[in-house]
Amino acid sequence: MRSDEPPAAERPPGWRRREVAAGLKASLAAGLGMFPLGMAFGLLVVQSGLPWWVAPGLSVFGYAGSLELLLIGLMTAGTALPTIALTTLLVNFRHVFYAFSFPLKAIRNPVAKAYSVYALTDEAYAVTAARPETWTAPRLLAVQIAFQCYWVGGGLLGVLIASFIPFRIEGLEFALCALFITLTLDACRTRAELPSLLLGAVSFVTALLIVPGQALFAAMVIFLALLGIRFVVARQKGTIA
Repeated sequence: MRSDEPPAAERPPGWRRREVAAGLKASLAAGLGMFPLGMAFGLLVVQSGLPWWVAPGLSVFGYAGSLELLLIGLMTAGTALPTIALTTLLVNFRHVFYAFSFPLKAIRNPVAKAYSVYALTDEAYAVTAARPETWTAPRLLAVQIAFQCYWVGGGLLGVLIASFIPFRIEGLEFALCALFITLTLDACRTRAELPSLLLGAVSFVTALLIVPGQALFAAMVIFLALLGIRFVVARQKGTIA
């Protein structure tokens, strides 16, 4: 992905506003999935017996949707901090591979770039992968800020709803799986991303055959190794700069 952001002196009137609007439009499809997932997260926080402020606290200081949902279960189970730290590393290690093709170079301001790194989520990566056009700093930041607003807003609404519901809602954890399925289908619209989908399927099937009792963990390790091999091969062929 490239950045053709024009110099400040050459930008037409309203350029930044149009770029922000384009970013908000690009975020809408995945954002409509993030908002109800954020609601499910807020509901789950309250129904797990945790204080309501855990939802916005994690969403601001530990912004990573899949990990946040996983942390709720770990926190309520009284999991040891080293285990939580290792789980966090494994779950979020995929972001290292996201950085290979994420258009971070479009952002020059160091503060804005730091936020973009912090807000590099599955949804942000999926949108940029599915739209391999030119990305400018205002457009990319608008996408990422919008996604965090969807998530935080959904979580707060979920907390509010949970305070009025006298019974427990089962199956909220499946919302995360549903979102990942949607993101996978969205990101694999181009043929260039199909190998990653196939590698993921091979990793999971292999893990089920070798260590069925720890299939998810093993699949993640195998998938990371295969992605590393794919990156090395692609770089040698010159398809990755």
